[in-house]
Amino acid sequence: MYTQVNTDTEHLLRRRQILAAHPEVKRLMGPYPLSAAWVVGLVAAQIGIGAFVGAMPWWAILIAAYVVGAFISHALYVLLHECTHDLVFEGKLGNRIFGILCDLALVFPSAMAFRKYHLLHHRHLGEYVMDPDIVGEREANLVGNSTLRKAIWILLLSVSQALRPNKLKRMVGMPIYDRWIVANMLVVVVADVLIWVYVGPAALAYMALSTFFALGLHPLGGRWIQEHYTPDSDQDTFSYYGPLNRVCFNMGYHVEHHDFANVPWAHLPKLNALAPEQYDKLKSYRSWTAVVWRFITDPRMSCYSRVVHPPRVAATAKEA
Repeated sequence: MYTQVNTDTEHLLRRRQILAAHPEVKRLMGPYPLSAAWVVGLVAAQIGIGAFVGAMPWWAILIAAYVVGAFISHALYVLLHECTHDLVFEGKLGNRIFGILCDLALVFPSAMAFRKYHLLHHRHLGEYVMDPDIVGEREANLVGNSTLRKAIWILLLSVSQALRPNKLKRMVGMPIYDRWIVANMLVVVVADVLIWVYVGPAALAYMALSTFFALGLHPLGGRWIQEHYTPDSDQDTFSYYGPLNRVCFNMGYHVEHHDFANVPWAHLPKLNALAPEQYDKLKSYRSWTAVVWRFITDPRMSCYSRVVHPPRVAATAKEA
């Protein structure tokens, strides 16, 4: 079962302590508009690579998607995440538009749904009912401690994540769709059709496979386990300080992100360096591949290997 604790999340206390000891942290907060250029560049690059590999054999497309495309798709998911926290532009509209723009190279419409449910994850971190990041008990029981089933679960993690909103709908009656999610779906479907017609179905397949690998059984897949799963700690969140941060916009600095969700990716290492007395003592990781391997092979680890808190406020269907 989950590790049950009766305290509030560690992030609230640490945020207060860092603000008191290092008020200069406020200078790190706020939008980072250069991220917009990265969004445009990576979307164009992914479509361009798709056009280039589209004439290659299927096995070459598969390798290209795993070795190159997955890193681009993952980077776009990180930038989509920045848009979710309104860290690219001032205000919500520009961030919503650029979140959807990320989806044009990701093939699947996820930006607006991610925005809705990821913000819930931050507000209700570790609360079983309201945190969409927590796997439901039925799914956790199905996966269990089996090495094979855990490997399949990570391989199909994109499917698991896409179905998480059903848990909130089932438990608190929260509607899954809203006008932004519908608009996101329509825009991406039109973009997929245009890519299919003018760039080619093989290019679209390359892009879809890139997204599938970025969210699954891949060294990058360790990120999804690293963030909140552990068999032997009562930490809520864990950071990764390995070299892949250079190609994923510092997404490994996840403790820092949950402490200060209004600090953009470019400043997260500065936040870490600003308060070493807070971060150096925490458990962290240097290898995402090792994280994936341990999750799959360690019988102590499962979908239950995370900290769960009691709800701070009553859940409502209108939230988010």
